[in-house]
Amino acid sequence: MQLAQRHHHPAGTMDELRALNARFIHNFITRDVASHDAMLHPDFINIWPTGQRLDRASYLKYWATAFDPKVIVYWDVRDELITVFGDLALVRATNKHTRRRDGQEVTGMTMYTDTYLFEDDAWKCIQAQLTPVAPEHEPADDTIVSVYLEGKLQERAP
Repeated sequence: MQLAQRHHHPAGTMDELRALNARFIHNFITRDVASHDAMLHPDFINIWPTGQRLDRASYLKYWATAFDPKVIVYWDVRDELITVFGDLALVRATNKHTRRRDGQEVTGMTMYTDTYLFEDDAWKCIQAQLTPVAPEHEPADDTIVSVYLEGKLQERAP
């Protein structure tokens, strides 16, 4: 009986995880370190597409200055997929980004998997892993969840 109660989540779990994913991205765009810090598990680790690992403190230091709206002029979230396994959730999506470099705009996509652990009545991100997306695997525009232009969230039609 105790195990069953531990794995029972309210009906709004998916909505809560979608909101956490939106907050995660918004924190990045707005460089809101305090809000982001509150979402992270004490044992959080970040894994870059290169295989580099960042501990929680190094990650938050990076987070404070990583987004520059003059450099990253377009950012979207698309192809969101959330799966819950008891007290563990995988939040996956892809970001399309356009960066201005040396007077030119370069567009690419990165897929991420954020792993959340439900502990002490809250979902906390314990790992964030990034993977580059090859052009032949890029999700279509009809899967877009949110769009930021020069750091500002754009209103989306319902």
